[in-house]
Amino acid sequence: MVRSFIFSILLLTGLGSVQAQPPQGPKVGDIRPVDNITVHDPVMIKQGKTYYLFSTGHGISVWSSPDLQNWKMEAPVFASAPEWATQAVAGFKNNHIWAPDISFYNGKYYLYYSISAFGKNTSAIGLATNTTLDPKDKNFKWVDHGKIIESIPGQTNWNAIDPNLFTDNKGTPWMTFGSFWGGLKLVKMNKDRLSVAEEISKIPTIASRKKGLTLQTNPAPLPGNPAEAGGNAIEAPFVFKKNGYYYLFASIDYCCKGAKSDYKMIVGRSKNAQGPYLDKNGVAMDAGGGTILLEGNAQWNGVGHNAVYTFDKTDYLIFHGYNAAENGRPKLRIEKLTWDKEQWPVVALAQ
Repeated sequence: MVRSFIFSILLLTGLGSVQAQPPQGPKVGDIRPVDNITVHDPVMIKQGKTYYLFSTGHGISVWSSPDLQNWKMEAPVFASAPEWATQAVAGFKNNHIWAPDISFYNGKYYLYYSISAFGKNTSAIGLATNTTLDPKDKNFKWVDHGKIIESIPGQTNWNAIDPNLFTDNKGTPWMTFGSFWGGLKLVKMNKDRLSVAEEISKIPTIASRKKGLTLQTNPAPLPGNPAEAGGNAIEAPFVFKKNGYYYLFASIDYCCKGAKSDYKMIVGRSKNAQGPYLDKNGVAMDAGGGTILLEGNAQWNGVGHNAVYTFDKTDYLIFHGYNAAENGRPKLRIEKLTWDKEQWPVVALAQ
């Protein structure tokens, strides 16, 4: 939540106050190499021979690529703000939509997205679907299904942003989401993926920086209290099935501060989609556990908000990093992911 205002600055100006004269932002149709893509919260999917990337931005930013190297900017998903969002979330402005998630099911692409106001867990996750991602296809049309789940200050101890949908081994869809407050949550979805299938007052926490959080002992923070929200700096959950495990990736500490960002990624795993997710030391992620997967260095101030995919039998880690050579500008990173002898993910930070 503390990132909303900074997100707006970063993506409107490229770097905000850190760089006085940022370069001109990309326009629809521009083609850029992967190392010149300014992006936040990227997710990806492949249709046919084309990769599509969705990220935080005005109307949800969209890029396409034939090779993961050269990227063309496409028109945003929403030309104007969804009407439901401006009514449901006071403070949502400028059609600036966060942290999408893309998946394919039963002939349609499902794009979940986050709507929020600054400094509050006044947030909601929405959904749009399309039968194709190719803008040249005559059937290309985003259909918005509106609000899927909502968080309310004083009523929920969680924040409805950063969605990620995955299915368990029985084909049941689940959505993990969350940022700060009570940590990362998990909710069962109905088969059509258009609504939740559980009472939202009872959904569990699956990861947190704080130990011993429960529905009973972790009441919602007072409305408009970002200091309390910031005390549990974990967000951006992503679940990836591999090696007989469900791997839960998340980001900790702070994004969106340019060269002062200290964002990093953690991971845990479970044999059960509902957890508990344990790190390498056997510590549960809902009790403060999490093994560091990737963190910043002299070249990259911070790295985070990752997604994981398998394309053509190769696993990839997709994320944004703050490039120290550009005063902390957030750039797209695509790295190959490998697995050690104990089946834990390993990635080398490119220089």
